[in-house]
Formats: sequence, C-alpha cells, structure tokens
Amino acid sequence: MQYFPVFIDAEHLSVLIVGAGEVGARKLELILKTPAKVTIVSPWVSDTVKLLVAEHSLTLHERKFEDADIFSHNMIFVATDDPHINQHIHDHACAHNILVNVVDNTSLCKFITPSIVDRSPIIIAITSGGVAPVLLRYLRQKLESVIPNKVERLGRFSEKFRRAVKSRLATVTQRRYFWESVLDGDIAESVLQGDEAKADADLIQALDNFANEDHSQGEVYLVGAGPGDPDLLTFRALRLMQKADIVVYDRLVSPEIVELVRRDAQKIYVGKAKSKHTIPQDEINQLLVDKALEGYRVVRLKGGDPFIFGRGGEELETLVEQGINFQVVPAVTAASGAASYAGIPLTHRDHAQSVVFATGHLRDNTINLNWTALAQPRQTAVFYMGMTGLSVISQELITHGMSPDMPIAVVASATMPHQRVVVGTLSDIVAKVEAADIKPPALIIVGTVVNLRKQLNWFNPE
Repeated sequence: MQYFPVFIDAEHLSVLIVGAGEVGARKLELILKTPAKVTIVSPWVSDTVKLLVAEHSLTLHERKFEDADIFSHNMIFVATDDPHINQHIHDHACAHNILVNVVDNTSLCKFITPSIVDRSPIIIAITSGGVAPVLLRYLRQKLESVIPNKVERLGRFSEKFRRAVKSRLATVTQRRYFWESVLDGDIAESVLQGDEAKADADLIQALDNFANEDHSQGEVYLVGAGPGDPDLLTFRALRLMQKADIVVYDRLVSPEIVELVRRDAQKIYVGKAKSKHTIPQDEINQLLVDKALEGYRVVRLKGGDPFIFGRGGEELETLVEQGINFQVVPAVTAASGAASYAGIPLTHRDHAQSVVFATGHLRDNTINLNWTALAQPRQTAVFYMGMTGLSVISQELITHGMSPDMPIAVVASATMPHQRVVVGTLSDIVAKVEAADIKPPALIIVGTVVNLRKQLNWFNPE
C-alpha cells in the first residue's frame, strides 16, 4: 500500500482550502460533513462556495494566497488552476509538515480523499490511489447497492449498548462473539425495521443469556481453501475465515486466500514441503485441541478439500477424542480445479466412465498402489503429490497394461494466473516436465480425456 488508510478525528481539525471554484466547492462540501473548522482563500469565489460560506458562517479571504495562510491549519486542499501556485503551496506545506492535497494531481498529494459510502456513524472509504477513478466509482456503486440504506441505525444501536456490553463481558473476544450473534440475528433485523423497543428488550435478554453461558471452550472449523483461486472459495469458508480468532494453514493455501482472513486473527503456518515438516502432524492435531480449549474459534485452513488427501479425518479423530466441537466445510478439490482450469474433463461419455484419485507419494522410492485397478481402460486416474514419483507412476501404469502412448497431463499452480500445464504420453512425460522445469505442487491426470484439452482449454491458453 502506497497510501495508509486512516480516519482522522475532525473535532479539532482546521482545514485550509485554497481556491473557490467548483473543484474547491466539491472539497468544501465534503469537509462540511464533519465538525472541522474551515478557512477559504481565493481571489475569485464561485456562486456555490458563496452560498456554502453564507449557510455555514465560514471564514473566507477573497484575495491571493499568502505563505502565512498555512499556519494554524492541520490540513490543506489546493484547488487552483495555476500549476505554479499549486506546486509552491505543496512545497511550502511539506516544509512545515502539514498534510496537503493538490486536487487532481496525485504526485502533489501527501494524502488523498477516498470514495466514501456514508452511513454515519458507519463510513466506508475506498481508494485506487488515484490510478483508476472510474473503477473506484464502479465499486462504490456496488457497495451502495448491497449495504442497507438504514445500516446507520445499527451503528447508533451498537453505540447505545456498547458500555453495557463491555461491563457484562470481560474480554474482547467475548464481546466480539456477542455482537456477531446480535448482528447476524433477529435483533439487528428489528433495528433495521425501526422497532427499537423490541430490539432493546431482546438485546438485554440476549446479553443476560450470553453472560451466564459457559464460553470457556471454543470450536474448530475444518475448512477447505480450494485449489488456489480465491474466487473458488465457498461463501461459508469465507464467512468462517472472517470470524476466526486463529487460522492454522498449510503450504497449499495461496497467499491471496490467506489475505482474506480476518485482519487481526492470529495466523499459524504449519505448511509441509517434501521431507520438511514445519510441525509434525500429531503436533498440529494437538495444537487445534489446545487452542479450542483456550476458548478460541480455530479455522484449520487446508488446500483443496480437507477430506481428500488432506488428513482432515486424522485431525478430526483427535478432536473427537478430546471432546472438541467442530464443523467441516468442503471445497473444490485440487483434482476438480486443476482439471477444469486445464480444459480436461475428468469423465466423458466417449473416454472415461469412472475417475479415481490416488496419492503418488513415494515411500522407499516405491508407490504401493493397486496398479491393475488404476490401469483400467475408459477411466481417468488423478495422482496427488506425485511429482517426485512421476517416473515410477508412468512405468507402473505401462507395466500393468496401459499403452506407452496414453495421454498424461501435469498441472502446476492450478487455477492461478501462473498455472502451467505440460501434456505428453506415459513414455515421454518425465522428459517434458524436466524440460519445462515444473515444480511441485502439481497434479497428474492420466487418460484419453487429456486429448480434449486441445478443444476445451479456456483458461490461460498457451
């Protein structure tokens, strides 16, 4: 972020606006929504500014800017049509450490004013840093359409009961849980409908109930993060990621998805690379138990689907043994995501009537699988964690009856912008993958469905 977003308390803010044309008027209208003190300096004043000055009893100096004008002000907007004056005021203000904004000239702005969705006391501000104003207006329109017009009622309602909730609930976590339950339920709906008497009574009752409940134990959410593209997250996965106190995630969860986790949640990385386990699996299992027993909401975020080669079952067995409540959120598994984004249907009436998932993980340089079952005709085989054992997989399938010319695809970084796909046959895929310098993690898809990629490749065509 080039610009750090903050909200400034305007109660004692003193703002200078240099220039009183229509551009200056727009900034003045924005500032007048706050309690800030405003002074305007300009030799020429538009009718809009004159009207605003009269309505709000503002200080107006109808003259040219003087260097002494900047003093006693905390913030300056420069809205003149003279680039030399704009540059001079910018340099002068910067020399005295005063925030300055030269309107429509990002390079001369020490701060920028965002696009605002105003539902005071709820205010949402977004910015593109001055590089995409049309996109910014589009996003604001989207926000305006999905945020209830009466959401300010919820803001005032929350403010009214803030002290009462704080006095009854000792910890920040408890208070957050309580307010989440209020805002997700019927109390918030009553507020939005204007029935504050009912909302007040229901909140007092809910607060009594919550304060008397045992919140000493938390809960674990086993959440699938999908194959990588954040757009493939389920709504429930995203909602729980935003509610979590602690997120335990592995190497296959993309940085773009980790970025969607609640900002102040604790993030614990337990990723595994080949032969390099950051934390042994049994310690991960116990970590989930320990954090839940401490009263936290814990999201265990796993790449792909947690029940397909994700050891989700092992982790849940430990939770059951320790009496920890849990939920499971399925996801687009890596095989489905990789195949779809590579343009390779896993089943097809003319090619494959079944699909089988297998692990290609090497143990003592061998892969102990039912190769006869995997080498069946009119079937698609998908291998997870098979990059290191690719040569073994290819040879075993040939040994057990597959043609050396059977199509095979290796999909790396599936569903991401940098996705790579290498297509070959069982006899030449190892050499092709080495030549392309493909690194794990990657999935291996074997079957005649791979031939359909030429027609069906829709994502990142090569």
